[in-house]
Amino acid sequence: MPLPEPPTTYVVGDIHGHRDQLRAALQEAGLVDDAGDWAGRDVALWFLGDFVDRGPDGVGVIDDVMRLGAQASQSAGSVDSVLGNHEVLLLGFYRFGDAADAAGLHSFGLSWLRNGGRRSDQERLTDAHLEWLTTRPAMVHAAGHLLMHSDTTHYLEWGGSVEEINATVTGRLTAAEPDLEEWFDLWRNLTSRGSFRHDDGPQQAAALLDALGGERIVHGHTIIAEWLGVPAQQVTGPVLYAGDRVLGIDAGLFAGGPCLVVPLPYEASASELGQHLAEPRDDH
Repeated sequence: MPLPEPPTTYVVGDIHGHRDQLRAALQEAGLVDDAGDWAGRDVALWFLGDFVDRGPDGVGVIDDVMRLGAQASQSAGSVDSVLGNHEVLLLGFYRFGDAADAAGLHSFGLSWLRNGGRRSDQERLTDAHLEWLTTRPAMVHAAGHLLMHSDTTHYLEWGGSVEEINATVTGRLTAAEPDLEEWFDLWRNLTSRGSFRHDDGPQQAAALLDALGGERIVHGHTIIAEWLGVPAQQVTGPVLYAGDRVLGIDAGLFAGGPCLVVPLPYEASASELGQHLAEPRDDH
């Protein structure tokens, strides 16, 4: 019997500044070497956003992903990312500071602080970081999957195709005269979640895939452990749900969960919630 072909596409969820854990997980997966340099050959590696906030070295994570992208481009591989809501938050505070919205109720500065913003990340942003972050797509197709940061159907407010959605988002982020209200709209929609978790989840997922293409949605953003009501340390893998049409891969790294490097297509032995929960451990 011939050996199965190795996976050629991997996805990684929310890192939130945990650079050392990311490097260790990529090395374990064989995608980087001992020095942290690209070793993935012809693999396509996609990050699902949220590099920053809540952890010690968000800009360091961005630096690593940008460097790996440059290295992979010299081989047959590739490394890239979709946009996360925390990238919009980081950039929004950088662009607008504490300026309030039209109702005078919200500002990027306040939201950034409330959501784990790190002053060190703001201070270390360079023009190269800004150019790279503001031109990341909101969603992409990869290996027959629809990759996106947030588990929400609100992306459809920005267009009826992946190309239209990405053009809307990039246009707002790169506009010569940025519009505060349009940026708040990006933040609000990318912060929403849960479109596929309820009884109508399979129908919502199918409708989004019918509109935008792909066989399965892959997202980060919503932490598996919080969703299931268990400690993050008990999560050992992604969760396949909504009639197997949606894969959630955010294991809550900043809360003590693992950094998941997930091959696509992902095949599980069962598709029920909680299939990748470790046995409870008594640490006392």
